[in-house]
Amino acid sequence: MIDRRSTLKLMGAAAGTVSLGLGSLSSKAIAKEADAIVAQRPDQRLSRILFGSCAHQDKDQPIWAPINQLNPDLFIMLGDNIYGDTRDMAVLADKYHRLGAKEGFRQLRATTPVIATWDDHDYGENDAGFEYPMKEQSKELFLDFWGDDHGARRRADDGIYTSYEFGPEHERVQVIMLDLRWNRTPLMHVDADEAKRRDQMALGPYLPVMDEGATMLGDKQWAWLEGELKKPARVRIIGSSLQFVSTFPGWEAWSLFPNERQRMIDLIGRTKAEGVLFISGDTHWAEISRQSDHSPYPLYDFTSSGLTQTWHNISPNAYRLPGCMYTKVNFGVIEIDWDVPDPMIVLQARNELGMSVFEKTLLLSHLSPS
Repeated sequence: MIDRRSTLKLMGAAAGTVSLGLGSLSSKAIAKEADAIVAQRPDQRLSRILFGSCAHQDKDQPIWAPINQLNPDLFIMLGDNIYGDTRDMAVLADKYHRLGAKEGFRQLRATTPVIATWDDHDYGENDAGFEYPMKEQSKELFLDFWGDDHGARRRADDGIYTSYEFGPEHERVQVIMLDLRWNRTPLMHVDADEAKRRDQMALGPYLPVMDEGATMLGDKQWAWLEGELKKPARVRIIGSSLQFVSTFPGWEAWSLFPNERQRMIDLIGRTKAEGVLFISGDTHWAEISRQSDHSPYPLYDFTSSGLTQTWHNISPNAYRLPGCMYTKVNFGVIEIDWDVPDPMIVLQARNELGMSVFEKTLLLSHLSPS
C-alpha cells in the first residue's frame, strides 16, 4: 500500500490558502497539486482504491466515516462532487466551500490522496457540454479546490482530463481521468409527449447523436488518450463520469454517442491496452456492467453513485450483471491482490455503514485478448 504520510507531505509541502470567493480553506483541507499528490511514485504499490460520485453539499454525508475506516490508498471523485447548477461563480465557489467544510471529507483529504474529475452539476449546469458559457471560470474554481498549481498543465488545457501512474512496472496501475463536458456536443431531445411516454419506462428524454462530427472528448483529448493507452501498465482504470458500458437508457451515457463509444472500443483494441476497467458515476445507483461482444476482451464498468443521492426508477441495461445493483447511497471499492500468480481484482459496492452490498471478482488475465 502507499505510504500516505510521505505522499501527503508532497501534497502539502508548498500549500497555502486557496480562496474560493466566499471563504477559504487551509492546506489541511485543500490538496496541493494533484499531480504532486501521487508524484508518480514507482516504488509504491496500489492495492485499495475507493471511489464515489454525486455528493450534495447541503446534505449530511455520514458515508465518509466508513470510507475513512477502510484507509484507502487512493480516493477518486467521479463528478457531481457538488451540485453547483449556476452561472454565478460566487454561488459555485460557496458550494465548494461547503463540501470542503464537511468533517469526514476533510479527514479523508488529510490522510488520503484524492483525485477528481467533474460531471454536469459541478461543471455548472444539468447535462451541459461544450455550450456552457462559464466553463473557463468553472474550471479555475475546480482546479483551485482540487489543488492544482497556477502553472499546472490543466490550467491551459481544453478541459480537466489527466492521468496518474502508481507502482513498479510489474504492478503498474494507471488511472485515466476523462473530461466528458468541455468538448461534448449538445444533446438531442425528444418532444414533450415522447418524454412522458419514455418516463413510464424509466427511459430518459435524449436521442442518440449520430452526426459523424459529434464528440464526447474532442480531438485533442482523443489524441492524448491514445498516447496514454500506449503507456505500459498492468491495470488501467478509466474514470468516466458517465456510464460507458450500459445499453441505451435515453439518459446521459456514452450510448448517446454510439460512434464515440465504438471509437473508444476500437482505440483499446488498436493500442493493445490490457487491463482496462471503467469506473463511472452519475446514475444515483450502483451497478456493474459487462460487454463481452464486439470488444477486444470483456469490458467492465463499475458504477458507484451516489454518496448522498439516490434514484429508484432504474433504467433497463442489458449489460448489467445479475445481482450487481444497489439503489441506496454507496461507494465503490477496488481491491487488487498482487500476491497471487494471476492478480485478482475485487469490485465491491458498500453502503453508508460500510457493509458490502454486492461483489464481483475478476482475474487480471481475463482483461486481455484471449
